[in-house]
Amino acid sequence: MSGRATAQAGEAPFPMAALLVLALAIFTNITVEMLPMGLLLPMSRELGVAESAVGLLVTIFAFTVVASSTTLVRLTRRVPRHVLVVTVLLVFAGSAFGSALAPDYGWSIAFRVLGGLAHGIFWTVVGAYAAYLVPPQQLARAVAITSAGGSFAYVLGLPLATLLGQLVGWRWSFALFGIVCLAVAAAVWRLLPAVDHLKDQATTSTGSIALPVPEPGKSVRGVAIAIVSTTVVMLGQYAMYTYVSPFLVQHAGLPESWLSPALFAYGAVGAAAVLAIALWLGRRPTASTLAMMAAGIAAMAALGAAGSLPLTFAAVLVWGFALGALPALLQTRQLQATPERLLQQATAWYTTGFNVGIGGGALLGALVLEGVGIQALPWVLCAGLAIALVLVGGDVLAGRRRARAAG
Repeated sequence: MSGRATAQAGEAPFPMAALLVLALAIFTNITVEMLPMGLLLPMSRELGVAESAVGLLVTIFAFTVVASSTTLVRLTRRVPRHVLVVTVLLVFAGSAFGSALAPDYGWSIAFRVLGGLAHGIFWTVVGAYAAYLVPPQQLARAVAITSAGGSFAYVLGLPLATLLGQLVGWRWSFALFGIVCLAVAAAVWRLLPAVDHLKDQATTSTGSIALPVPEPGKSVRGVAIAIVSTTVVMLGQYAMYTYVSPFLVQHAGLPESWLSPALFAYGAVGAAAVLAIALWLGRRPTASTLAMMAAGIAAMAALGAAGSLPLTFAAVLVWGFALGALPALLQTRQLQATPERLLQQATAWYTTGFNVGIGGGALLGALVLEGVGIQALPWVLCAGLAIALVLVGGDVLAGRRRARAAG
């Protein structure tokens, strides 16, 4: 059934199976992206490079996405979305297998670049797929379900990959997740319905996807604000999160034995936040977005103050919840603001902005760490959240003024 038919048939069931298989694909994709983080020590020893060089594989991956996603989306714009998702997962499996067999660091870079090329297309297609499957009023819930795959990659995927690396070696960890990519590609082929993504480019009378025809609130300006907000939030997030372990131990005074439970709790409340979007927060995505930004600012202020350990732990939980919810909420805002004819391009821009945040945030954190000190990292994320809060809040107020003027 096409996305249009699904959206227009009021009695059509919520496409839970399709959304869950998308979430599984996202879980696998992000876990493979983050593998070098958990396997940094054994990879550096066997490849004969510094630990920072292995960490650079994550930045290379992210910047490959930034450099290539928009061009690749244009080149593949006529490829059926269902076929493209399966193909990209197969390429991603090849990247994982290649990394497992890489004889030296140079080949590791090459296979990470290959994975980055596939990753850019994957996120552009998967990020827009939910909008083809559900009506507008269910979009936040659908995005929350698919985004849960990313949250569980932090909670389960990366720890599992790290454990596998310790038990059977880092190469087998890459190889096993390559096999998982193949299995997920098969599941996508069987369970994800095909959609007609070209009709939204050919007509504006009814459209072919779940989003309505152009109406107030849909504009390139709204898309730009959503993407810029996402970028500045992710810049701050990855500047802070990349160095969260030394921050909590060296600056906040968290005992090292508490570090693993604190990070697990961070990931767990992030997953709970995605569930909360699906059940409650998604009903009012704009208000929820502003509330999560404010909560994140409060959490960073508490961590920056470096108070008692109970306050530090509580701040980590609030941080995990707020930043667990914000990616799904910001993507929902981007999708809701996007005119139908720009859906694929806007999602490519969103993917680019997100990966600028990942790669640039890690570099920004390193610069702040060396130039100012580890105590400044919470204020970097605090600043990013504050900028995004002003941008989104201003856009909401401007929209209300336009609505009053039109009425």
